[in-house]
Amino acid sequence: MDWDERFRRGEYPQDPDPSPLLRAYVEDFPDGRAMDVATGTGRNALFLAEAGYEVDALDQSREGLRVTRENARERGVADRLSPVQTDVPSHGFPTERYAVVTVSFYRAVDRFPDIKEALVPGGYLFVEHHLRSTDETPSGPSTDRYRFAANELLHACLDLTVLYYDETTEERPDDRRRASTRILARKSTGTAQSYPPRHQHDG
Repeated sequence: MDWDERFRRGEYPQDPDPSPLLRAYVEDFPDGRAMDVATGTGRNALFLAEAGYEVDALDQSREGLRVTRENARERGVADRLSPVQTDVPSHGFPTERYAVVTVSFYRAVDRFPDIKEALVPGGYLFVEHHLRSTDETPSGPSTDRYRFAANELLHACLDLTVLYYDETTEERPDDRRRASTRILARKSTGTAQSYPPRHQHDG
């Protein structure tokens, strides 16, 4: 079943909450434009638009983008959200355009070099995705091919300044355990830098 059909059938949350980690750190992000890669139904894109960003929301699914537009209108941020129907593996990312880039539950590691290039100096990258696990984790992709291996996401971002990283297993309300990893990193270099304080977040 393709993603358009999943969204139409309501198998994917129609108005999901943003990542708690993203919510905790958003006040540290620089001003500017944001991009949400594989936006789904706009989970992070809508949150960033409400935080004041002009957001490009990328997804291949017309139906997912339709739901995202409807949610944006309901929240009064439609003027700050630009839905972009595109195939992420072949998308032409611009250079140094975005202050914030988010990628949630889409394995975009092959495009990380281009995604990083799309960040302005000092821009923030937030990524979360499923992990391969020896424990039973029915939530997420059916095979490990589309999951990150241990520390794979961390190693893919070591050319950035890593501000937060974790790998965890969580119990979900639907009783489907999920092993996932999250990273927040800034496009900056140098042996001495400034760092935001560790913020409290749930989940």
